[in-house]
Amino acid sequence: MRRALTRKGEATRARIVAGAAAEIRERGVDETRLEDVMARTGTSKGQLFHYFPDGKDELLLAVAQHEADQVLIDQEPMLSNLTSWPAWLAWRNRLIERYLAQGVQCPLNGLLGQVGRRGPGAQAVVTGLMRRWQEAIVEGIRHMQSTGDIAPEVDADRAAAALLAGIQGGVLLLLATGKIDHLEATLDVTIDSLRVGARTA
Repeated sequence: MRRALTRKGEATRARIVAGAAAEIRERGVDETRLEDVMARTGTSKGQLFHYFPDGKDELLLAVAQHEADQVLIDQEPMLSNLTSWPAWLAWRNRLIERYLAQGVQCPLNGLLGQVGRRGPGAQAVVTGLMRRWQEAIVEGIRHMQSTGDIAPEVDADRAAAALLAGIQGGVLLLLATGKIDHLEATLDVTIDSLRVGARTA
């Protein structure tokens, strides 16, 4: 468990993490050294190890959490506002734009590979990201059910899980092929399926 920090300490730690994230995006995780992070953030070795006593592995895990948070931030405000079909389309388009801009370079994927995907820290990052993402989709589905735009018999949790699984599959295929087609298809087909049986005006 991370020890409590003062407000100034939290700000310094966040600055180190953001600087490390920027270095990794530019250089790649394998080429980023602690010296690069210290130079970019204006911190000493003593400061860096004060906030990350276990060194680079602990810092990389913190950057992985930062990148996981960014996945959701990049979808806002659309992800938190899935209250109409135009809003769902806007979220769909934002997601496509995000992954087109990212292309085949995924900072989070590289970081998790470096720290070990099966380690408890990496699993906690991924589990937390998927839980928050799925909860936001579930909330959107339930809102649409309350307005009659999605059929009440749709299992919101399972539908959100299926949509999220499809997104992850589309992203993996994008990383492997450089093509966005699969992500577009899974979003379009799954969102269209949610309309089936809905109340018609």
